Amino acid sequence: MSGLRLSLFEHPDGYETAAGARVLYDVAANEAHLGAARVEGRALRWEIGEHDVNGAKLSTPIALDPSTEWVVRCDRVDFPPGGVAYRHVHPGPGIRCLLLGEIRIDSEGHSDCYKPFQAWFESGPEPVFAAGSPQVPTAFVRVLLLPREWEGKRTIRYVDPTDEEKPKTQRATVFLEAPLELSR
Repeated sequence: MSGLRLSLFEHPDGYETAAGARVLYDVAANEAHLGAARVEGRALRWEIGEHDVNGAKLSTPIALDPSTEWVVRCDRVDFPPGGVAYRHVHPGPGIRCLLLGEIRIDSEGHSDCYKPFQAWFESGPEPVFAAGSPQVPTAFVRVLLLPREWEGKRTIRYVDPTDEEKPKTQRATVFLEAPLELSR
């Protein structure tokens, strides 16, 4: 599938979407909607496919295997003060947006710190280490594109098998997961 993009837009005063491959997250209500929806207050919108990227907070090309069935998942990940996610990968790409606290993301030889409503992209197969704020809770919301066999399953896979046995401080809350309908 060529020409596909994953993009994140921020709407401080609300937004209304039409049907299609898009997710609208209501910041105040802490809920997400796929396709046609309306949010009155601050909203985050992810567009998937071929679309106008003007005004996007973050936009990146994505390559999805056309022989694979895909799902879109929107979830929120919360960390207590000092929480970390050990070096890990996911089976698909996604854009994250920090909601509260701060987070350091180490990936691809870089270390970047994000503050509320800053966004970043994770490719999926590239290992990532995440460290939340040592002083306050940290949370981000994300949209992931996943092969259908991951539907309903935890997607984080630790690079070092010994990390699998360590206590996990992060907690994910899934808002929605649905087949991704894109024209082929």
